[in-house]
Amino acid sequence: MHIYLTAFIKAAPGKEAALKDFLLNMVSESKKEAACLRYDLQEEVGQPGSFIFHELWESEEGLTAHNSTPHIKAFAAEAPNLLGAPVQIIKGHLVTK
Repeated sequence: MHIYLTAFIKAAPGKEAALKDFLLNMVSESKKEAACLRYDLQEEVGQPGSFIFHELWESEEGLTAHNSTPHIKAFAAEAPNLLGAPVQIIKGHLVTK
């Protein structure tokens, strides 16, 4: 079953550009993963440094594997220096009739 994930990420003051660069690298690397079906990054209009990820994963196992990749581990290590708030994550399945 596909997994949809939305993440809200806010830069610490003065770290907007550094966070954006880090996130763009995550997009590039994540799109190379076999289980990645979609990995889009948005920056909120009028809110520099406020980012939204829209992700689609082939399966829960694919998402779990993603969370163990070097680029995600690097983000977790660097996050305390870049983030102005905890990352908010919403994970779900598509609802259909």
